[in-house]
Amino acid sequence: MQPCYKLKDFMIQQNLIKMYEASFRDNWELPAFSDYDTEVRFTFGEMAIEVARMHLLFEYLGVRKGDKVALTGKDCSRWAIAYMATITYGAVVVPILQDFHPNDIMHIINHSEASFLFVSNKIWESFDSEIPERLKAVLSLKDFSCISVSNGRRPSDVDAMADSLFDELYPLGYKPEDVRFPDIPNDTLVEINYTSGTTGFSKGVMLTANSLAGNVTYAQTLNLMFRGDEELCFLPLAHAYSCAFNLLTPVAVGAHVHILGKPPIPKILLKAFADIKPNLVITVPLILEKIYKKMILPQLHKRTMKLALSVPYIENLIYERICKKLIETMGGRFCEVIVGGAPMNQEVTDFLCKIKFPVTIGYGMTECGPLISYSNYKYFEPTSCGHVLRGIMDVRIDSADPYREVGEIQVRGENVMTGYYKNEEATRDAFTEDGWLRTGDLGTIDREKRIFIRGRNKTMILSSNGQNIYPEELEAKLNNMPFIHESLVLDRDGRIIALVYPDYEQLDGMGISHEDLPLLMEHNCQEVNKLLAPYEKISSIELYPTEFEKTPKKSIKRYLYAKY
Repeated sequence: MQPCYKLKDFMIQQNLIKMYEASFRDNWELPAFSDYDTEVRFTFGEMAIEVARMHLLFEYLGVRKGDKVALTGKDCSRWAIAYMATITYGAVVVPILQDFHPNDIMHIINHSEASFLFVSNKIWESFDSEIPERLKAVLSLKDFSCISVSNGRRPSDVDAMADSLFDELYPLGYKPEDVRFPDIPNDTLVEINYTSGTTGFSKGVMLTANSLAGNVTYAQTLNLMFRGDEELCFLPLAHAYSCAFNLLTPVAVGAHVHILGKPPIPKILLKAFADIKPNLVITVPLILEKIYKKMILPQLHKRTMKLALSVPYIENLIYERICKKLIETMGGRFCEVIVGGAPMNQEVTDFLCKIKFPVTIGYGMTECGPLISYSNYKYFEPTSCGHVLRGIMDVRIDSADPYREVGEIQVRGENVMTGYYKNEEATRDAFTEDGWLRTGDLGTIDREKRIFIRGRNKTMILSSNGQNIYPEELEAKLNNMPFIHESLVLDRDGRIIALVYPDYEQLDGMGISHEDLPLLMEHNCQEVNKLLAPYEKISSIELYPTEFEKTPKKSIKRYLYAKY
């Protein structure tokens, strides 16, 4: 049984902003952020100086406590520093995923009523519409130089004024004892995070300092991340999952975050693992699924390997070697790999647990900043996504028998949002009458309050005989079939069909003609149907010409294909 943490009282005592004030002082000389493969590097002290300089600039430009500060661009050290500068000043940070279309980014800037903007030069140059008059200034994430400023000022004047104000206030330099942040209660709104969901347009999730403190404080109890640790961030910081555990938690404990700043394709990622040797790995399922499918599965399918695995003693030795090799591939120093952000293929999960690889799967959502459930890999149940956070969160299932009958997963607790910004209707719809947050996910729990997810409420298909079909489960089986890169299961007039984007790399590597794909997919359809219940069987597989469009968490934007 997982250890029980009594955190609620302790967490409430942990003021989020004072936590960072103490960390900046205590870890002054330690490295805080580095941009991978570049010379850009900040110690905690250097970050504190940039934050202090930014606070003076905010004040000079008339940014008030509670004003919204938008932040968008490629992940980098200055992205993280801009985030920290905003929340420690008392403003509300609005992180915007750089993968959003420029028009959508501008819509969020307008909708959030942002009065200040940090932006990458590339995104700034892509804006077609007029810049809102509300923006007091725009700063570049490349070097924090001013790009645009209101009230007839010139950008160069703003840069000079920031330096002048800082030198005047700290003529002997900025020291640890100078780090003093304002008193910001934990019930204060500190972030509006616009979701990047799979089922429609984004909404602005309002998170208080208490929600973020709940995630960070809980993470600190797990003994997974320590002062001086090396961490590798390759997930988008604008997403709540990465922000909580690649930014907020490392800064709180004094760890060093290396920000990849590049697409996490296997070649780049494996080199970064080897270079940095992270102490903890925070990832999404797609990374491990690719490693399994491209590196491990081909070895397991070899005839000699199949024979060897049929011998019990030899089987154990082989699995030990595979586990050791996989750990070395990911740097060899981590204590655990935590997977979140999307469901993981069950076959991959089962295999990793079989070889005793230290992996666990958590569950969360932006509306909880994001964590809802987690278990250490030693207590992880392979079909679950961990125990609900004891002392912080609670869970229930909207069904007559929550242990056997699938229903909507509903949660409440310290991490839950206060609502959606300027969207009272969506906020009302998100909560039950007695105050539980509707997650939109379907599943069950056990008596230890482990959560078992079956699928999304909006994607569930009701068969003609009244049976529930969860497309995600069918897709997981399809994606393990030969020559399938990814799939999407849909209901078409009562027939279950699968759109498939083929694995052309595998086809070409084996010298198979693309013209053979229809026959190969027909065979895959027959094989996968052997694994499915009669009411789940797939009528046909249809080839799709491109990869499916995805969210930054690498989940398919299902709503784009609903009428395909």
